[in-house]
Amino acid sequence: MSDVNALKDQGNKAFSAKDYDKAIELFTAAIAIDPSNHVLFSNRSAAKTGKKQWGAALEDAEQCIKLNQSWSKGYARKGAALHGARRYDEAIEAYEAGLKFEDSPALRNGLRDVKDAKGRDGGSESLGLGKMFADPNLIGKLATNPRTQKHLADPAFVQKLKLFQQNPALADSALQSDPRMIDVLGVAMGIDMQGFSRDDGLDELPPGFKLPPPKARTPRSPSASTSKTPPAPAPAPAPAAAPEPEDVEMTDEDAEEAKAKADALGAKARGAEHYKAQRFSEAAEHFKKAWDLWPKDITFLGNLGAAYLEAKEYDQCIATCELAVEEGRGLRADYKIIAKIFGRIGTAYTAKNDLVSAKKYFQKSLSEHRDATILAKLQSTEKAIAEAERQAYIDPAQSAVAREEGNAAFKNGDFAKAVKLYEESIKRDPSDARGYNNRAAAYMKLMALAEALKDADKAIEVDPAFVKAYIRKATILQTMRDYSKALEALQAASSADTANAHAQEIQAQEFKIQQALFTQRADETEEQTLERAMKDPEVAQIMGDPVMQQILQQAQGNPGALQDHMKNPVVRQKIMKLINAGIIKTR
Repeated sequence: MSDVNALKDQGNKAFSAKDYDKAIELFTAAIAIDPSNHVLFSNRSAAKTGKKQWGAALEDAEQCIKLNQSWSKGYARKGAALHGARRYDEAIEAYEAGLKFEDSPALRNGLRDVKDAKGRDGGSESLGLGKMFADPNLIGKLATNPRTQKHLADPAFVQKLKLFQQNPALADSALQSDPRMIDVLGVAMGIDMQGFSRDDGLDELPPGFKLPPPKARTPRSPSASTSKTPPAPAPAPAPAAAPEPEDVEMTDEDAEEAKAKADALGAKARGAEHYKAQRFSEAAEHFKKAWDLWPKDITFLGNLGAAYLEAKEYDQCIATCELAVEEGRGLRADYKIIAKIFGRIGTAYTAKNDLVSAKKYFQKSLSEHRDATILAKLQSTEKAIAEAERQAYIDPAQSAVAREEGNAAFKNGDFAKAVKLYEESIKRDPSDARGYNNRAAAYMKLMALAEALKDADKAIEVDPAFVKAYIRKATILQTMRDYSKALEALQAASSADTANAHAQEIQAQEFKIQQALFTQRADETEEQTLERAMKDPEVAQIMGDPVMQQILQQAQGNPGALQDHMKNPVVRQKIMKLINAGIIKTR
């Protein structure tokens, strides 16, 4: 039965979109599954009425009545089919039979319309104008005519047209009651009424046609031509067309629709109260009821999706919001509302940790309307996707393979290839400091010293106890002739080398740097040394520190006091900085 209901719902949507062929196809498929369902025959009858297949529509209506003789809508379908076939007396009987079971607006309106149609078709020939107003397609024609479409903006004018359609006898006074009716009659007869004046004269006018009283006119110049070209005869008014089909679910009169809308808004308000109180299940029930009562406002579905989202019913939220978008397209809903619903779908997918789908729907939302909140969610999602992909790529075993391949390329002197392989090793395991340290070595061979220094610093950041990274950094700084910082790197290496495994290497490199420093500063005076050292912001900050100034003053009078102060790690670091800069001389 779920298949039958699905086909029925799809058929109703196709009917609402005036795709009658598709609707008939879907209702027929549903009937094949459940041939005892009278509603399916009723709906297919309406779709066939939409195609003006009066005979086929009548057959389905009669089958509907046969299956359920007490269902009033079957008689309404039968009456509509008979009305379209101009079998007015039988149509009246069908509507009256339905009214015995239910006094519904659909039956009352149908009965009134068919009686009016019978009166128009069988009335006096003197009602010429009435026949023109009786055309059920008249308002549609007026809406497509540039001269008359502006008149339809006046509700009173439209009401007057409907009055003349319902009471043809009143139409004879149309021109006298409203000059705009001239344009209406012109559209009905297929001529431009503004092209005629009272003294032009028409060859033929429909019975009852009277021009309005003449307006004051400017006398014509004697020299003006007085010849006239007689206008073409007006075409005879078209016979009254059959009534337009009524929608499957919209056969009630405006008053009932207004009540349904009001009830829906009431249900929405109650749902909002429950939502604010975080009673999301109750809120969802009211929002769903609002949509069932008035399926023309997708904010009801949007709110329902929000309630499901807060209740952590993510799949229901997504399904509801997708339905809202689908219905919204058909209803031509505001693009901002569509955007908001797309964003809600994205949020639901985020909660399900389906970041790829979340990204897709955030992008759809932004394509409808650019909102800062959704943009922030998209950017956050993209970062999360990138991080997830990075994490998924991590494989320590593959990292070791790439690092060994990089080592082989390094030994063969292919340093560019070594850089790429070390980069792959880092991606596979960014927590292994060896990848950064080895890449720093390859960068040094390529004389990309800035990149090498960054990698050495990164290796130290990843593993502060990695002595080789400090030594690598010192080597890079030595190559860059930044001897003071190179010494600091070696001093850090000594601190990290708790097992003294690299003591000889550190001492040998420190000796080389001290020699380079001695050569560099051999001819410097104390003033030049101070001037050079003060160019380093760290040295300048230390020298400006009042505590350090006091310590340096004590050291001048008592060199042993300096050793006592160096027992403080912070002070020791600053003193070593001044020693490396040459401000404090140790020999």
